[in-house]
Amino acid sequence: MRQISLRDFRTRGTKALVAVPRGETILLSGQQGPAYFLVPATGDVAVVDQELRRAMAKASLRQGWAQAVADGSDLITDAEIDNEIDRVRSARVARKAR
Repeated sequence: MRQISLRDFRTRGTKALVAVPRGETILLSGQQGPAYFLVPATGDVAVVDQELRRAMAKASLRQGWAQAVADGSDLITDAEIDNEIDRVRSARVARKAR
């Protein structure tokens, strides 16, 4: 996978992509890190879609972990998690019973 800066992509467009071999996935990165994936539509689209979904899921998971550390919820015990799950499930059952 090649990486191109967002600035190069915005200013030079297709010229920035010329050096990238055809069919290769490109990562566009900005000042805060990775921003976008450019995924070629050639080849086995199902495999590319699966890889893209996996990358998006991993990025979402990393973001969730960072948020948990930031707000301190990474320190919650298993018992507290189980109690929260039970509370939400009980509320759902009560709503459905209405």
